[in-house]
Amino acid sequence: MLAPERREKILSMLVSNGYLNASQLADVFEVDSSTIRRDLMYLEKGRKIVRTHGGVLPVLSSEGQDTPYSIRRGRNHEQKVSIGAFAASLIADGDSVILDNGSTVYELAACLLYKKDLTVITNDLNIAMLLSQYPAINLNVTGGVVVGNSYTLVGPDATRKFSEVHADWAFLGAEGVHPEAGITNINAIEIPTKKAILNSATKRVVLADTTKIGYRALSHVCNISDIDMIITDTKKKDKSDSLYDGKIKYASV
Repeated sequence: MLAPERREKILSMLVSNGYLNASQLADVFEVDSSTIRRDLMYLEKGRKIVRTHGGVLPVLSSEGQDTPYSIRRGRNHEQKVSIGAFAASLIADGDSVILDNGSTVYELAACLLYKKDLTVITNDLNIAMLLSQYPAINLNVTGGVVVGNSYTLVGPDATRKFSEVHADWAFLGAEGVHPEAGITNINAIEIPTKKAILNSATKRVVLADTTKIGYRALSHVCNISDIDMIITDTKKKDKSDSLYDGKIKYASV
């Protein structure tokens, strides 16, 4: 295989996986590690990847970038507050909770002030800053590489942290919730971390306002069957609720 073809395949694999290990790439393409290093150096020089210790992350294209956090927090804010409050009501004192990144999950975090003896693990720096002010919460923050405009920690360090814990609850954000495509995200770079979150909790809940219901984004996170509950708002009920296996719950707005 010629180098240009191999490099295109590496980029294609990144879109699907979100993170690649350099030694695994050498095995996949049956070349030595020095060849892969040259490929990765070439792709990094072209600003198509970000190299990390032992692996590589994709660079977000302008089409794949999340909307800046400050803008997302203001969109459908009333609905997000309601969804966050509903989700918080499910959590009991003493529970362990994983909070994924996202503006709706942030509103859930804001409702945890009066909870007692919670343990929270998050990869969202905005959520971490908020919860650091709540003395009754035992806060754990993952390591990882920062996705700049969403303040999210991703990559192998974040994924490893989640794989080392088990929580009562995991609350995930989503760009799309679709009956066939399942839970989807706007970019691939967060996918391994989200999958690790799903595997690290007893109860898995997706928080998404109704603009996300019925929409499918580029990158697949999981199937509807992998989620225990989807919390959305009552602004515009989807008439095909049954397609979501009865997992949609409506917060009052």
